[in-house]
Amino acid sequence: MVVPSFLVEISQGRRRLQQQPTRPPITGVAFARFYTTDPAAAQKFYGSTLGYERKEDESMWLYPVNHSQWIEILTTPPPPQPNVRLAAVAFTTDNVVQLGQYLEAHNVKTEVPLKNGQFGVRDPEGNLVFFVQRNSEKLVARALASPSATSTRIIHVGFIVTDRAKEDAFWQQILGFRPYWHGGHTEDTTDWISQQVPEGSDWLEYMLNPAPRPTLKQYGVSDHISLGVTHMADALVALERNHCEGPNCTKTQTGLDGKVQLNLYDPDLTRVEFMEFKPSGKTCCSEFTASHPTEKEAR
Repeated sequence: MVVPSFLVEISQGRRRLQQQPTRPPITGVAFARFYTTDPAAAQKFYGSTLGYERKEDESMWLYPVNHSQWIEILTTPPPPQPNVRLAAVAFTTDNVVQLGQYLEAHNVKTEVPLKNGQFGVRDPEGNLVFFVQRNSEKLVARALASPSATSTRIIHVGFIVTDRAKEDAFWQQILGFRPYWHGGHTEDTTDWISQQVPEGSDWLEYMLNPAPRPTLKQYGVSDHISLGVTHMADALVALERNHCEGPNCTKTQTGLDGKVQLNLYDPDLTRVEFMEFKPSGKTCCSEFTASHPTEKEAR
């Protein structure tokens, strides 16, 4: 019996779909990487003020926040773009090899080949994004907890987004990130969109509507990292103990998402945002659509 050609095509199509790799879990933020033009001042900020113990890896300084999250500072290469200090963001996955195959099947090219448990790609707007195999970062995994740490959790990273539709096609449709909250300076505008990782509660924050030519400060406010705390009062005590200098060290506020916040800036004006895990005030603009992060989470 001769099988009709259209049935052969359907069968072949099904096999191709079955053979395509599936996306493994993406469970949270791994790290954010920033350039610095003043290494000594950066060490004072991340090491002394924030209270993290520095680890060195060639031209990179690593500041472990916990055993699976850290901040990276590039100390030698100059920033490739004026006013831009964010070099990369990274997320943790259960299977970095499978995730690479999955992205390749979706026509996402590898920018940085797999090495030491991580590889990098570019999102549609050119942001360098790494994916890190869980428990692969030995320098961080072996690091002792710093007694002077002001926080032990990274809960989100953020960067400027100019084309939301293109970014959504990558972050939501391919990677499976989920809406968490959105808001704006006014009720009828959207300036921030929080996209949670698919298998966790950390998130990526789109910083929308940038200035036509952002200044160093405007880039630094948008391209940022957030440290989670249960009670902001504990962060204030830790910052005072670490001899934090300047009015921002005690300047707390309740954001439009109802969460208490405090903003500090490194020597290159990159923002480090302290934020309580849960809202305690009125939430503007939208309701939260997923669970909030906690102090300790499985990764």
